Amino acid sequence: MPAIPAITVALPFYNAAATLKSAVESILGQTLTDWELLLLDDGSTDGSLDVARAVTDQRVRVISDGSRRGISARLNLAAAEARGRYFCRMDADDLAFPDRLRRQFDFLEAHPDVDLLGSSVLVFDDAGLVSGVIQVEEAHELICARPWLGFYLPHPTWMGRRAWFLEHSYDSAADGSEDQQLLYRGHPTSRYAGIPDVLLGYRENPRILARMVKRRLVFWRALAGAAVGAGAYHHAVLVSLAQILKLAGDILNLKMGIQAARNRLLAPDAAASSRWAEVWRKASGQQ
Repeated sequence: MPAIPAITVALPFYNAAATLKSAVESILGQTLTDWELLLLDDGSTDGSLDVARAVTDQRVRVISDGSRRGISARLNLAAAEARGRYFCRMDADDLAFPDRLRRQFDFLEAHPDVDLLGSSVLVFDDAGLVSGVIQVEEAHELICARPWLGFYLPHPTWMGRRAWFLEHSYDSAADGSEDQQLLYRGHPTSRYAGIPDVLLGYRENPRILARMVKRRLVFWRALAGAAVGAGAYHHAVLVSLAQILKLAGDILNLKMGIQAARNRLLAPDAAASSRWAEVWRKASGQQ
């Protein structure tokens, strides 16, 4: 019987044939090797499943039932199927830096009070061009300082104790903002943390107003609903007001080019830029 891995990496995918191979290879190239990777097909129709099944590494398991159930259902399934002590998130269009698993594993081993850990991310487009960096706070109190605005802990960077994910399952009704709803529900009794260094490249889709309006609506329903469910009605009101203001900012940014109306991305430092260049070269087959 295979040895129990330290980490289970859960990577759900749907019609991601163009990017899945690179995402998987960024896990295969990790400096920490004590892991298993669950590739969870969500009813893909574009050949993604063939890409997943072509991976020959014995640490990789492919799970597919041919149905479309959504990301929350797939992540809950992954947590149930996981054998690792730690449970790690990864998306099919992102790229993990080589030391991501090692850095997060070492942090969690050294901080047994932390349930869930994220990191800063470098935002890039399909051509590998960098837009900037989303910087995370390090302390739980700062991450959760204004829950009605959301939690700046990028979902694809999460790693935490598997027991926490089993206790705090995802809600399929919140798909699209499932991470934010889960963070809101968990923050009063859990402890979050962030590593300020960039450990993952996050692929950003083109910014289209209709898509952004839909995302704001999904976020509002997920977070306001969770606040009402917790009896925090003042949070529900603040969530509603904040999303109206953010939507106005999106419109000003897209239609009038007013950058101050949207969340600012930080410029990556020289070290992050250099490391990203190497990650992108490998992802593009330019080794």
